Amino acid sequence: MFCSDSLTNAGIDQVSSYSKMFHFGIDGERQIVILCAGNLATTQATIATIKSDIKKKADVNLLTIETLGEAADYIGDISREQQGKRTVEGKKFEASFIIGGQIGSAKHETILIYPEGNHITTSKDTPYLQIGESKYGKPILDRILQPELDLDTCAMCALVSMDSTLRSNLSVGPPIEMQIYKTGSLTAKNLHRFEEDSEFLRELKKSWDQLLKEAFLRMPPLTWATNWDRSSRERNGSS
Repeated sequence: MFCSDSLTNAGIDQVSSYSKMFHFGIDGERQIVILCAGNLATTQATIATIKSDIKKKADVNLLTIETLGEAADYIGDISREQQGKRTVEGKKFEASFIIGGQIGSAKHETILIYPEGNHITTSKDTPYLQIGESKYGKPILDRILQPELDLDTCAMCALVSMDSTLRSNLSVGPPIEMQIYKTGSLTAKNLHRFEEDSEFLRELKKSWDQLLKEAFLRMPPLTWATNWDRSSRERNGSS
Protein backbone atom coordinates (compact mmCIF):
# COMPACT_ATOMS: atom_id res chain seq x y z
CA MET A 1 0.00 0.00 0.00
CA PHE A 2 1.39 3.39 -1.06
CA CYS A 3 0.20 6.89 -0.18
CA SER A 4 1.47 10.34 -1.19
CA ASP A 5 0.45 13.98 -1.34
CA SER A 6 0.92 16.20 -4.41
CA LEU A 7 1.96 19.59 -3.07
CA THR A 8 5.33 21.08 -3.93
CA ASN A 9 6.45 24.15 -2.00
CA ALA A 10 9.37 26.32 -3.09
CA GLY A 11 8.26 29.31 -1.05
CA ILE A 12 4.99 30.93 -0.04
CA ASP A 13 4.46 32.27 -3.57
CA GLN A 14 5.66 29.14 -5.39
CA VAL A 15 3.20 26.40 -4.52
CA SER A 16 2.28 23.84 -7.17
CA SER A 17 0.78 20.37 -7.42
CA TYR A 18 2.79 17.50 -8.87
CA SER A 19 2.16 13.80 -8.46
CA LYS A 20 4.75 12.09 -6.30
CA MET A 21 3.59 8.58 -7.19
CA PHE A 22 4.53 6.73 -10.39
CA HIS A 23 3.58 3.28 -11.62
CA PHE A 24 5.46 0.98 -13.97
CA GLY A 25 4.47 -2.55 -14.82
CA ILE A 26 3.35 -5.30 -17.13
CA ASP A 27 0.14 -7.03 -16.08
CA GLY A 28 0.79 -10.61 -15.06
CA GLU A 29 4.57 -10.07 -14.98
CA ARG A 30 5.55 -7.19 -12.69
CA GLN A 31 4.19 -4.17 -10.88
CA ILE A 32 6.39 -1.41 -9.47
CA VAL A 33 5.33 1.79 -7.69
CA ILE A 34 7.71 4.67 -6.99
CA LEU A 35 7.14 7.45 -4.44
CA CYS A 36 9.29 10.60 -4.53
CA ALA A 37 10.33 13.27 -2.03
CA GLY A 38 12.89 16.05 -2.04
CA ASN A 39 14.05 18.42 -4.75
CA LEU A 40 11.45 18.55 -7.53
CA ALA A 41 13.97 18.99 -10.35
CA THR A 42 15.90 15.92 -9.20
CA THR A 43 12.81 13.72 -8.79
CA GLN A 44 11.37 14.77 -12.14
CA ALA A 45 14.67 14.21 -13.93
CA THR A 46 15.03 10.78 -12.29
CA ILE A 47 11.53 9.70 -13.30
CA ALA A 48 12.05 11.12 -16.81
CA THR A 49 15.23 9.03 -17.18
CA ILE A 50 13.41 5.90 -15.99
CA LYS A 51 10.66 6.49 -18.57
CA SER A 52 13.21 7.22 -21.30
CA ASP A 53 15.11 3.99 -20.60
CA ILE A 54 11.88 2.04 -20.96
CA LYS A 55 10.89 3.85 -24.15
CA LYS A 56 14.24 3.31 -25.85
CA LYS A 57 14.43 -0.27 -24.53
CA ALA A 58 17.71 0.21 -22.71
CA ASP A 59 19.45 -2.97 -21.58
CA VAL A 60 18.69 -2.00 -17.98
CA ASN A 61 15.23 -0.60 -17.25
CA LEU A 62 12.37 -1.21 -14.83
CA LEU A 63 10.65 -3.61 -17.22
CA THR A 64 13.71 -5.87 -17.58
CA ILE A 65 15.37 -5.73 -14.14
CA GLU A 66 15.06 -9.08 -12.36
CA THR A 67 14.67 -8.02 -8.71
CA LEU A 68 13.40 -5.03 -6.76
CA GLY A 69 16.79 -4.78 -5.08
CA GLU A 70 18.39 -4.28 -8.49
CA ALA A 71 15.66 -1.74 -9.31
CA ALA A 72 16.56 0.19 -6.13
CA ASP A 73 20.23 0.24 -7.15
CA TYR A 74 19.24 1.43 -10.63
CA ILE A 75 17.07 4.27 -9.32
CA GLY A 76 19.70 5.23 -6.73
CA ASP A 77 22.35 5.53 -9.46
CA ILE A 78 20.11 7.74 -11.60
CA SER A 79 19.21 9.93 -8.62
CA ARG A 80 22.84 10.46 -7.62
CA GLU A 81 23.73 11.35 -11.21
CA GLN A 82 20.93 13.91 -11.39
CA GLN A 83 21.88 15.40 -8.01
CA GLY A 84 25.47 15.77 -9.23
CA LYS A 85 24.30 17.81 -12.20
CA ARG A 86 22.55 20.30 -9.93
CA THR A 87 25.05 20.97 -7.15
CA VAL A 88 25.65 24.74 -6.95
CA GLU A 89 27.98 26.39 -4.40
CA GLY A 90 27.57 23.58 -1.94
CA LYS A 91 23.77 23.56 -2.13
CA LYS A 92 22.36 20.06 -2.36
CA PHE A 93 19.44 19.01 -4.51
CA GLU A 94 18.71 15.77 -2.71
CA ALA A 95 15.87 13.37 -3.36
CA SER A 96 14.70 10.14 -1.81
CA PHE A 97 12.42 7.44 -3.11
CA ILE A 98 10.33 4.50 -2.01
CA ILE A 99 10.00 1.65 -4.47
CA GLY A 100 7.67 -1.28 -3.95
CA GLY A 101 5.76 -4.01 -5.67
CA GLN A 102 6.50 -7.44 -7.04
CA ILE A 103 8.36 -9.06 -9.93
CA GLY A 104 7.08 -12.46 -11.05
CA SER A 105 6.73 -15.01 -8.28
CA ALA A 106 9.34 -13.31 -6.09
CA LYS A 107 8.34 -11.98 -2.68
CA HIS A 108 6.80 -8.51 -2.70
CA GLU A 109 9.05 -5.80 -1.21
CA THR A 110 9.13 -2.16 -0.20
CA ILE A 111 12.48 -0.35 -0.30
CA LEU A 112 13.55 3.15 0.77
CA ILE A 113 16.29 4.71 -1.37
CA TYR A 114 18.36 7.44 0.31
CA PRO A 115 19.82 10.45 -1.55
CA GLU A 116 23.24 8.74 -1.42
CA GLY A 117 21.83 5.80 -3.41
CA ASN A 118 21.96 3.20 -0.63
CA HIS A 119 18.71 1.64 0.51
CA ILE A 120 16.89 -0.31 3.21
CA THR A 121 13.81 -2.52 3.20
CA THR A 122 11.01 -3.26 5.64
CA SER A 123 11.30 -5.85 8.40
CA LYS A 124 9.23 -7.34 11.19
CA ASP A 125 10.28 -4.48 13.47
CA THR A 126 9.95 -1.84 10.73
CA PRO A 127 6.68 -2.60 8.93
CA TYR A 128 6.49 0.68 7.02
CA LEU A 129 8.75 3.24 5.34
CA GLN A 130 8.38 7.03 5.03
CA ILE A 131 10.07 9.81 3.08
CA GLY A 132 9.48 13.55 2.97
CA GLU A 133 7.64 15.29 5.80
CA SER A 134 7.13 12.37 8.17
CA LYS A 135 7.17 13.56 11.79
CA TYR A 136 3.54 14.69 12.10
CA GLY A 137 2.02 11.51 10.69
CA LYS A 138 4.47 9.04 12.18
CA PRO A 139 2.87 8.57 15.64
CA ILE A 140 -0.34 7.03 14.26
CA LEU A 141 1.68 4.64 12.08
CA ASP A 142 3.84 3.61 15.04
CA ARG A 143 0.81 2.92 17.22
CA ILE A 144 -1.40 1.13 14.72
CA LEU A 145 0.54 -0.59 11.94
CA GLN A 146 1.34 -4.27 12.42
CA PRO A 147 2.37 -6.85 9.78
CA GLU A 148 -0.79 -8.90 10.36
CA LEU A 149 -3.23 -6.05 9.60
CA ASP A 150 -5.42 -6.27 6.49
CA LEU A 151 -4.93 -3.87 3.58
CA ASP A 152 -8.08 -1.85 4.24
CA THR A 153 -6.98 -1.11 7.82
CA CYS A 154 -3.49 -0.18 6.64
CA ALA A 155 -4.96 2.11 3.98
CA MET A 156 -7.13 3.88 6.55
CA CYS A 157 -4.14 4.23 8.87
CA ALA A 158 -2.12 5.83 6.06
CA LEU A 159 -4.91 8.30 5.30
CA VAL A 160 -5.28 9.27 8.95
CA SER A 161 -1.50 9.71 9.14
CA MET A 162 -1.63 11.91 6.04
CA ASP A 163 -4.48 13.94 7.54
CA SER A 164 -2.37 14.58 10.66
CA THR A 165 0.44 15.85 8.46
CA LEU A 166 -1.91 18.05 6.44
CA ARG A 167 -3.19 19.57 9.68
CA SER A 168 0.26 20.52 10.97
CA ASN A 169 2.30 21.26 7.85
CA LEU A 170 1.20 23.65 5.10
CA SER A 171 3.82 22.28 2.71
CA VAL A 172 1.85 19.04 2.40
CA GLY A 173 -1.47 19.00 0.57
CA PRO A 174 -3.92 17.27 -1.77
CA PRO A 175 -4.56 15.68 -4.14
CA ILE A 176 -3.81 12.58 -2.05
CA GLU A 177 -2.99 9.48 -4.07
CA MET A 178 -3.19 5.92 -2.81
CA GLN A 179 -2.21 2.69 -4.55
CA ILE A 180 -3.21 -0.62 -2.99
CA TYR A 181 -1.38 -3.64 -4.34
CA LYS A 182 -2.47 -7.18 -3.43
CA THR A 183 0.41 -9.64 -3.26
CA GLY A 184 0.47 -12.05 -6.19
CA SER A 185 -2.05 -10.12 -8.27
CA LEU A 186 0.60 -8.58 -10.56
CA THR A 187 -1.95 -5.93 -11.52
CA ALA A 188 -2.41 -2.32 -10.40
CA LYS A 189 -6.14 -1.66 -10.30
CA ASN A 190 -6.70 -0.09 -6.89
CA LEU A 191 -5.53 3.48 -7.50
CA HIS A 192 -7.42 6.16 -5.59
CA ARG A 193 -7.07 9.94 -5.89
CA PHE A 194 -8.63 12.28 -3.35
CA GLU A 195 -8.96 15.91 -4.45
CA GLU A 196 -9.01 18.89 -2.10
CA ASP A 197 -12.82 18.94 -2.15
CA SER A 198 -13.12 15.19 -1.47
CA GLU A 199 -16.16 14.47 0.69
CA PHE A 200 -14.45 11.33 1.99
CA LEU A 201 -11.39 13.27 3.21
CA ARG A 202 -13.62 15.82 4.92
CA GLU A 203 -15.57 13.08 6.68
CA LEU A 204 -12.38 11.27 7.68
CA LYS A 205 -10.93 14.47 9.15
CA LYS A 206 -14.16 15.26 11.00
CA SER A 207 -14.45 11.74 12.43
CA TRP A 208 -10.79 11.55 13.47
CA ASP A 209 -10.93 14.95 15.17
CA GLN A 210 -14.05 13.96 17.10
CA LEU A 211 -12.68 10.56 18.15
CA LEU A 212 -9.43 12.14 19.34
CA LYS A 213 -11.36 14.62 21.49
CA GLU A 214 -13.50 11.83 22.94
CA ALA A 215 -10.43 9.74 23.73
CA PHE A 216 -8.72 12.71 25.36
CA LEU A 217 -11.71 13.36 27.61
CA ARG A 218 -11.53 9.74 28.80
CA MET A 219 -7.94 10.07 29.99
CA PRO A 220 -7.25 9.49 33.73
CA PRO A 221 -7.68 12.71 35.77
CA LEU A 222 -4.57 14.45 37.07
CA THR A 223 -5.67 13.86 40.68
CA TRP A 224 -5.43 10.12 40.02
CA ALA A 225 -1.90 10.52 38.67
CA THR A 226 -0.85 12.60 41.67
CA ASN A 227 -2.20 10.07 44.17
CA TRP A 228 -0.57 7.20 42.29
CA ASP A 229 2.82 8.94 42.21
CA ARG A 230 2.61 9.75 45.94
CA SER A 231 1.76 6.18 46.90
CA SER A 232 4.52 4.89 44.64
CA ARG A 233 7.11 7.09 46.34
CA GLU A 234 5.89 5.99 49.77
CA ARG A 235 6.19 2.34 48.81
CA ASN A 236 9.69 2.86 47.45
CA GLY A 237 10.72 4.76 50.58
CA SER A 238 9.54 1.98 52.91
CA SER A 239 11.12 -0.91 51.02
